[in-house]
Amino acid sequence: MTALTDHFTLEEFTRSDTARSRGIANMPTPTIVANLRRLAQFAELVRLTLGGAAMVISSGYHCTELNRAVGGAANSAHLVGLACDFTAPTFGTPLAICQALSTSSLPFDQLIYERAGGAIWVHLGIAAEGVKPRRQVLTIDNRGTRAGLWA
Repeated sequence: MTALTDHFTLEEFTRSDTARSRGIANMPTPTIVANLRRLAQFAELVRLTLGGAAMVISSGYHCTELNRAVGGAANSAHLVGLACDFTAPTFGTPLAICQALSTSSLPFDQLIYERAGGAIWVHLGIAAEGVKPRRQVLTIDNRGTRAGLWA
């Protein structure tokens, strides 16, 4: 395992069941690994904000082929290693996580409460190096994209 920080590994941010089942090589470039390291450092701050609750990363970096396979947006921050999807079961629901993070002072770029089918998770994006974070808070589900958080 390649440690990015005390609590996160490169493998957590590149693992994908879809990539494995479809034979997609989801290998980041050194530049993307640097972004993933920044993302992991930010995730450490998120973890502290959530009272030290462990974060379960369900999705991190997506190479172009994987992003296409999972139906990701063409401009997804996952493509450059600046976003991850996660839950933190010992903290609470994804909605509770989003509420806690949206009221924090953390400089995230995007915080999205996402629902698809029966799955619910938090999408967290950080801004590129030198870019001011937008602190955009959204909900994405079968009813579309909306600003703010709804149950």
